[in-house]
Amino acid sequence: MASRIEDYALIGDGQTAALVGRDGSVDWLCWPRFDAPACFAALLGTRENGRWQIAPAAGATQVRRRYREGTLILETDFDTPTGSVTLIDFMPARNGWSEMIRLVVGKSGSVDMKMELLLRFDYGSAVPWVTRLPDDSGLRAIAGPDMVILRTPVELDGVNLHTEATFRVEAGQTIPFTLAYAPSHHSPPPAGHPINTLAKTETHWREWSNRSSVSGQYAEPIQRSLITLKALAYEPTGGIVAAPTTSLPEAIGGTRNWDYRYCWLRDATITLMALMRCGYYEEAGHWRDWLTRAIAGSPEQLRIMYGLAGERRLPEWDVPWLPGYENSAPVRIGNQAVDQLQLDVYGEVMNALYVARAGGLPPDDASWPIQQALVNHLDKIWVQPDEGIWEVRGGRQHFTFSKVMAWVAVDRAIKSIEKFGVAGPLDEWRTLRAKIHADVCANAWNSKHQMFTQAYGGSNLDASLLLMPQVGFLPATDPRVRSTIEAIQRELTDGGLVLRYRTEHTADGLPPGEGTFLACSFWMADALALLGRREEAHELFERLLALRNDVGLLSEEYDVPRKRQVGNFPQAFSHVALVNTGLNLMRHQQEIAHASGQPTDAAAA
Repeated sequence: MASRIEDYALIGDGQTAALVGRDGSVDWLCWPRFDAPACFAALLGTRENGRWQIAPAAGATQVRRRYREGTLILETDFDTPTGSVTLIDFMPARNGWSEMIRLVVGKSGSVDMKMELLLRFDYGSAVPWVTRLPDDSGLRAIAGPDMVILRTPVELDGVNLHTEATFRVEAGQTIPFTLAYAPSHHSPPPAGHPINTLAKTETHWREWSNRSSVSGQYAEPIQRSLITLKALAYEPTGGIVAAPTTSLPEAIGGTRNWDYRYCWLRDATITLMALMRCGYYEEAGHWRDWLTRAIAGSPEQLRIMYGLAGERRLPEWDVPWLPGYENSAPVRIGNQAVDQLQLDVYGEVMNALYVARAGGLPPDDASWPIQQALVNHLDKIWVQPDEGIWEVRGGRQHFTFSKVMAWVAVDRAIKSIEKFGVAGPLDEWRTLRAKIHADVCANAWNSKHQMFTQAYGGSNLDASLLLMPQVGFLPATDPRVRSTIEAIQRELTDGGLVLRYRTEHTADGLPPGEGTFLACSFWMADALALLGRREEAHELFERLLALRNDVGLLSEEYDVPRKRQVGNFPQAFSHVALVNTGLNLMRHQQEIAHASGQPTDAAAA
C-alpha cells in the first residue's frame, strides 16, 4: 500500500526535489534536475523501484513533523518505547554538485535505528554497480552516466541489491548521512560538514523568507506557499515547474496521469503577480526573463509549455515497468500536450508582461517586439477552435475561456500602448478587441440556462469562467457573470469544492473521473468576494487551507469521497492560487476596515 500523497513533504535545492514520507522514506527523487530519470521511484510502483528510508527499527509509537520556520528544512520526530529521535532532512544549495543530507538526532533515551537504501536509476529500471569508497567512508554507486555517493560513519552492509545499516542513537548524539550526486565521469564529490551545512542552509532560507512583505491573517499559509514555489523554481534559468512529479493520478486507479515537471506559460501571470505582491521582485524578474526567452522566435511556433531551460520537444512515452501510484497506469514521461493549440496562453503571456511593466520590474526592451508579433498572429488565429485551458485530447472546440483570453491579449497590448507609450496599431487593435468581445457574448451565452458555457453553442459549465471578472472581461456584477458564478457553485461542485468541468459530459478524449480542482476552488472564493459575499469567500478559503497536509502542502486536486489529495504534488498552480486569493481576501478586509475607520494589519496589496 503506497503512502497517501499528503503523507509526503518536499525538500529541494533549486534544481531538483525529493519527497519524504512520514515514515522517513524518500520515495521520489530525480537527479540532477527536476525532469531527469528518477533515482528513487517507489512513489510510482513498488518500493523495489528505489527508496531511502531511515526510521526506528521497531517502529514508532508517535510521529510528528514540521518545517523549521521560514525554511524547507524538514524535521520528523519519532517517539518509541525506549526514547525519541528527530530526523532532519534537507538539500543545501549546490556547490558544484547536488546532495541530500539526513541527520539522526537523539533526543531522549536510546533508540535502535535502521537504514535501507535501494538506488535505482532510469525510473527504477537500472540497478547500479556499488563499491566502497577508498577511505571506507561510504559507498559509490554508478549506472551509466549517473553516480551517487553515500557517506556516513555507520557501518553499511549490502543485502540483495540494496544497502542496509542498523545503529543505535543516544540522547545528544547526531549521526549524519549524506547522499551526493555527480556525473559518473567526474570525481566523487568531497566529504562535507553536515552540521555546518545545516546551519548555512537554515540561514539561507530564513534570509529569503524575511524578504517577504506579507503580513496579516493569512501570512503563514501564504509564506509556506511562497517557499514551495521557490523550491519549484529551476535556479539556473528561472523557470518554475508545475510540480516535481509525474503521473500522480487525478483519480486513484485512473488514467489521467501526466508529467508536470515542465514550465507552463499559463502559470505566468498568476506567478508573477504572487511574487511581486509579496516583495519577491528578483524571482519575478527571473521568471519574466525565462518567459521572454522561451517564447522568442516565430509566433506560429509558440508552445503552451517548455522544458526547464526553454526546451521545445517533450516527447511523451509510457513506462511499462512501473505500475503507477496505487496501480494508476500509465506512468507517463514527457507531455504531448506541448504540441496543442491553446489560445488562452496568448492572453497569459500578454497579461504577464503587462503586469511585469505595471509592477515595476526593470524594463525588458526585447519583449515588446515579440508581443507585437504574438498579437498580430493571434489576429489571424483567434477564430480557430483549440484544445483549451484543460488540454483536452478529444479534439478542438471553440472554448469560451480561450476566446476570453484572446481578448485579454489584445486588451493588454492596447493598455501597454496607452500606459507605457510603446508603439503599436492602436485603432486596429481596439477594433479587434471589440470584435472578440462581441463574439464571446454572442456565442458563449446560453440564454436558456442563463450562463456562459464551456464552448460556443454548448450547455456545459467550466470553472475557468470564474476568471472572467478577474481578467477584466466583464465585471462580477454583470448579471450574466453573476448567474454563471451561481451556476458553477450550484452545479459544478462536489462537497462544496469546484470541479474543472464534468468529465462525464465533456468529450475530452479520456475516461471520466477526477477530483475537484483546488485552484478552481480558490477562484470561486475570489468570485464570491467580488460579488460581495465575503463571509462565504473566507469560509471557502479556510476550508481549502484545512485541506493542506500537516506541513502546508497541496496537490493539484482533492478527492472529496475519499478525503484525499490527488494529482501531482506539490502543485505550483494550487499554491499560487492560494497566495493570490489570500492576498485578495486580506485586501478586501482592509478596504472594509478602512471605510469604517477601524485599524488594520498591513498586507500586500
